[in-house]
Amino acid sequence: MNLIWPFARRAVRVAERKEASGFVALHMQGDAVWTRRDYAGLAREGFMRNPVVHRAVRLIAEAASAVPFLLYEGEAEHADHPVLDLLRRPNGRQSGAAFMETLYGHLLLAGNAYAELAEAGTAGDAGAARELHLLRPDRVSVVADTNGWPVALDYRAGSAKRRIALGPETGPGALQLTLFHPLDDHYGFAPLQAASMALDTHNAAARWNKALLDNSARPSGALVYAPKDGGGLTDEQFDRLKADLEEQYSGVARAGRPLILDGGLDWKAMGLTPKDMDFIEAKNAASRDIALAFGVPPMLLGIPGDNTFSNYQEANRAFYRLTVLPLIGRIAGELSHWLGAKFSADVRLWYDADQIEGLSLDREALWRRVGAAEFLSDDEKREAVGYGRREDRQSAVGNRQ
Repeated sequence: MNLIWPFARRAVRVAERKEASGFVALHMQGDAVWTRRDYAGLAREGFMRNPVVHRAVRLIAEAASAVPFLLYEGEAEHADHPVLDLLRRPNGRQSGAAFMETLYGHLLLAGNAYAELAEAGTAGDAGAARELHLLRPDRVSVVADTNGWPVALDYRAGSAKRRIALGPETGPGALQLTLFHPLDDHYGFAPLQAASMALDTHNAAARWNKALLDNSARPSGALVYAPKDGGGLTDEQFDRLKADLEEQYSGVARAGRPLILDGGLDWKAMGLTPKDMDFIEAKNAASRDIALAFGVPPMLLGIPGDNTFSNYQEANRAFYRLTVLPLIGRIAGELSHWLGAKFSADVRLWYDADQIEGLSLDREALWRRVGAAEFLSDDEKREAVGYGRREDRQSAVGNRQ
């Protein structure tokens, strides 16, 4: 028996024959095909084509960017400061929230985020305004010195290329923010890379379902020709069968049409049905793996199953405590060191947890516990809940005025 792949004669034959005593059309899948692990590939297949990744990234980035920063010099809190002014309006195109949302998005999709501090005025002008700009991760490469330490960034946009110094020195320069990577000294590891297999599984399931809707009559098995008299199909019969299958049994309008066989033809189903593959549960399992990699409770993404939280409110609190606040705290520490050196000031940035509505129950519980502690003075209670002493608070208000 000669094997002929779907609707085409084999390129190499054992012998030249005009007839075949039988044939089998097989549809087989080789090794799995995975999405490229670079920023562009993950952004396209993840954020731009997968609803779970899109929502998880937006949920983290929007929640984190909505939390305002507090600035301290020593123990004193300042409501007005050049660093805060820069973070509120980093550049002419973006507000502070939009800038931070993009920064967090770069971190989640690439594992790296790059910020550049530039002077908006003429070079050397003491009164030049400063602006913050984000550099797209796939256009940036780290430059290391002879000892292997990163000292600059090479930024390419089209045919243009420029080098930006790294470090906390005063003047223009860049900051690289990374997530932990166990095998790379200079670049971070994106959470989406850890969920890349789940991402490809989810996308492949969606493509398979769409293809099934578009062309559900496409043979998913073997069409066997085994006549009893030992004859075979002529070239004319083969071409007619091929044309009939393409014209009569493919396409959305012909979905589900029964296949009529004669002359020794027999259909052998070889594919698994959606029920056999447990299609819906496979997609949900992949969705839960993606949510796990990003640290988003599946309940917040509308994914059924494995909900370890009794209600939505508890899931939201865990999301802030375990994912959003640690990320903000990490970025606040990096920006404090970098911008403090740029502005020649000993400043410390931190997030204002009192402005997070999702943590209101935790805040109320803390206030009740501290308020019931009779052994503490009023000033000690204020410090315990994150507020300064009354005299310090009054002086801070006076500075604002």
